[in-house]
Amino acid sequence: MSDFCDLVDLAAERLGGAVLAANDEFFAPKENLLKAAEPVFVEGKYTDVGKWMDGWETRRRREPGEPGYDWAILRLGLPGVPRGVVVDTRHFRGNYPESCSLDACSVDGHPALTELAGASWTAILPLSKLQGDSRNLFPIAEEVDRVTHLRLNIQPDGGVARLRVHGAVSPDWPRLARRGEIDLAGVENGGVVVACSDMFFGNRHNLILPGPSLGMHDGWETKRRRGPGNDWAIVRLGRRGRLERAEVDTSHFKGNAPGSCVLEGCDAPDISDTAIDALAYPLLWREILPRTPLQPHTRHLFDHLATDEPFTHVRLSIFPDGGVARLRLFGKLAEATQ
Repeated sequence: MSDFCDLVDLAAERLGGAVLAANDEFFAPKENLLKAAEPVFVEGKYTDVGKWMDGWETRRRREPGEPGYDWAILRLGLPGVPRGVVVDTRHFRGNYPESCSLDACSVDGHPALTELAGASWTAILPLSKLQGDSRNLFPIAEEVDRVTHLRLNIQPDGGVARLRVHGAVSPDWPRLARRGEIDLAGVENGGVVVACSDMFFGNRHNLILPGPSLGMHDGWETKRRRGPGNDWAIVRLGRRGRLERAEVDTSHFKGNAPGSCVLEGCDAPDISDTAIDALAYPLLWREILPRTPLQPHTRHLFDHLATDEPFTHVRLSIFPDGGVARLRLFGKLAEATQ
């Protein structure tokens, strides 16, 4: 799997992504493109127009040499810089498109379809061959800027099960700065969990998702530790900031919550994410929250932190192992932003 698949899915429904329009959805609706669940195939299931398919599927273009192609326009849940896309044609074997391309534009706010139609669209993925019944991975060129909307074009017609748009979140920092206190760790504010010791049962990225956890599957959970040491996760804050309060949420973890936790911060604005992963412990970490007992299935609110120094990264250490649903790190930007 390409490295870009470990980045945030900017188009995810739970982050606000939506398919706004499509020129055709005769066999299967456009909304399926962004469904969180993996696509499925149900043998023998039909609708009044044909075989039921878990994806977006257009009718066949019948006229010889008929020009044109099919398309769908989507709004990213989080504006950002795409680094790669997955055009998933799973279960579309004889009815997948021959190729696809992607266009992007940047229109903030809540533009109407007429406004999007007149926007300046830029090609970010040239016409590319697709394989049927496959996850087709396409990296996006580095020079792509911040975008808010994408247009998926399929040539000439057919079905796509899912579309994932992985990239880096690019928040509206002047707007966020006007709010004062924000969750500097939140994925919607550019936070990224860059490294962790283990994520056998639950992905590290779940720690900073918006909203409450939906269950144990929606948090970060490590395997049972049988030797010395403890588990940890490191968050790169969306911007360098001064923390004022924190929340460590163990909701849904009833028999597998950590016994205690520690929060530490470091100020390393020039270090890369890969270096953080390799050098997690040698960095200069300063205590934010001393080792504190945790209760199962509880939102732990900490209003009095040990320091107000500016940090770029925060390490959550749990003892010895277990699951954490969410980590919130509320504070203010250390520097003014424009």
